[in-house]
Parts: sequence; structure tokens; C-alpha cells
Amino acid sequence: MKKIGIFFGTDSGTTRLMAKKLAKKLGDDIAAKPLNINRVSVDDLLQYDALILGTPTYGEGQWPSAATGVKDGSWEEFAPKLAGVDLTGKTVALYGLGNQEKYADRFASGLFMLYQLFVDAGATAVGDWSTESYEFTHSNAVRNGRFVGLVLDHNSQGMLTEARLDAWVDAIRPKLMHALASEAPEPA
Repeated sequence: MKKIGIFFGTDSGTTRLMAKKLAKKLGDDIAAKPLNINRVSVDDLLQYDALILGTPTYGEGQWPSAATGVKDGSWEEFAPKLAGVDLTGKTVALYGLGNQEKYADRFASGLFMLYQLFVDAGATAVGDWSTESYEFTHSNAVRNGRFVGLVLDHNSQGMLTEARLDAWVDAIRPKLMHALASEAPEPA
């Protein structure tokens, strides 16, 4: 059976922890082992028709990179490798981490960079998320009044993390499973 690929960028490890939680909630039968984006090739990513992608936000709303102090690099270093790659037919669900108390003016904005990278390459994004129950002044990740993916504030709202993960998995599972099924070979 085809599986859902899970890739993340991280420095402190919280985005990795969320990737592992998502994989566990989906189950080993449909979720591949989560992988750090700084340890994979484009071909590793392309083997999946359904993807869950995660990123924290750094600095002025950036995604993780060598420039933000991630020793081995991350999304910023991986992004140029996708130049010219057609992701049409891929379905992506995105999640991002941020801290709305410390960075209310750029809360989880790195998530939009990930969204833009994959949607501009032809992928279909699923799993947008309500902005209700968050307190922030601005986020680039808000489009049409909703976040482009699940946003987790594990620092300020850690008590809501599990419930948010559960609700998001329930929402994206059918869409990701449909993406896997739609690419299945026709029976002989």
C-alpha cells in the first residue's frame, strides 16, 4: 500500500516531535517515517503522492535555514532543488509552529513560504485551519481568513496541541487517502 510522506524542517526538534505525533495518529500502515528535509533528496519527496510538510517560523517570519542558525540547513536550502519540478498531482497538508505571544506580528508566517513553494509548483494544498482561538496581529499564513495549514503554538497553547492534531488528522486523512487511491493502478 502507498503511504503518506511526512517531511519537516526543524532546529530545536519541536517540529520533528509534531511530525512523529502525526505519523502515530495516522498509523504505520499509511504514514511513512517522518524525515528531516535536510536529509532527503527531491526523489525521496517525489515518491509520495500525498505529503504532510511541517516548518517552524524563525526571525522575521522565515522558515528554518542555515541563515537562521540551523546547522545542517533546512527548507531554505531544499527549496531551490524544487526549481522546475512539477508537483501536479501531489496533495500536500501543511503544518507550522509559531509563538503568538512573542511574535504576534509575524505569527507562523514561515508556513506561508512552504505553502507557496509547493502550490506554485503545482501541488494541491488541503487542511487549511481556522484562526479562531489564536491571538495575533498578523500572519502571512492567513489566506481568506484561515491559516493555509494547521498552526501549533506549543509554547503558549501547548494544552491545545493534542486536540488540534487530532482534529486536523481527522480533516486531512480522507483527502490524503483519496490522493493515494486516485493514483492506484487500475485492476487488471
